[in-house]
Amino acid sequence: MKISLLFFLTTLFMTPTSIYDFKIQSIDGKEIDFVQYKDKTLLIVNTASECGYTPQYADLQELHEKFGNQITILGFPANNFGGQEPGTNVQIASFCKKNYGVTFQMFEKISVKGSDQHPLYQFLKEKSGKEPSWNFCKYLVKPDGTVKFFASGVNPGDDDILKELK
Repeated sequence: MKISLLFFLTTLFMTPTSIYDFKIQSIDGKEIDFVQYKDKTLLIVNTASECGYTPQYADLQELHEKFGNQITILGFPANNFGGQEPGTNVQIASFCKKNYGVTFQMFEKISVKGSDQHPLYQFLKEKSGKEPSWNFCKYLVKPDGTVKFFASGVNPGDDDILKELK
């Protein structure tokens, strides 16, 4: 009991110093240790199934298929904007697979803004100086730890993102 309480308190009060310090549940309930993404460029996106930007799932999947050796897409469903992600993790996973053939890594639904903001998004906000203003905002995290923010309107296939892969 003491070990698990100590682990809980350490985890609760430990401030991540790197993107690789995170361990987050995938959409199917498996723990994903971000250390596996070391030395990779990441594109972290807050997603929603009922948003005008939802078709970007197709663009994210295309980016994953064409440039998966240069960039790793990580999707985080969130219901922070207009209630546009009301589903459960199971419903979201099914929607993404059925409608967009999503094979890139999706995570459990989290909060990306507000008093219950997930620590990952607190970290991204601190590193980039910006937090999501709507669904499908993107954070490009380079292997050197730099974080660049892209607003919802920037398509995953836009030159602004593609030039970061070189």
